[in-house]
Amino acid sequence: MTAVASADAAKFSVSTQPLSPEELRRMDAYWRAANYLSVGQIYLFANPLLREPLKLEHVKPRLLGHWGTTPGLNLARGWTVVNSAPQRRA
Repeated sequence: MTAVASADAAKFSVSTQPLSPEELRRMDAYWRAANYLSVGQIYLFANPLLREPLKLEHVKPRLLGHWGTTPGLNLARGWTVVNSAPQRRA
């Protein structure tokens, strides 16, 4: 293995230790926020932060996308970010 390949392998190694309570809390917060934003993008025209009471005109009459795979995709994205953070490297 070359020095460059060895350096690249070290750059992408991750810890095998379980997540700390703080990392779990942050992962949960990320996942909840990402799911909230996804629902807003799928179902709403306006008012995604619900700064006013939700009205029928805020809701899309025809949905673009579906909810089915969104939570799993958001979790996978978040897990990738957690595992690639510098403090998680071995």
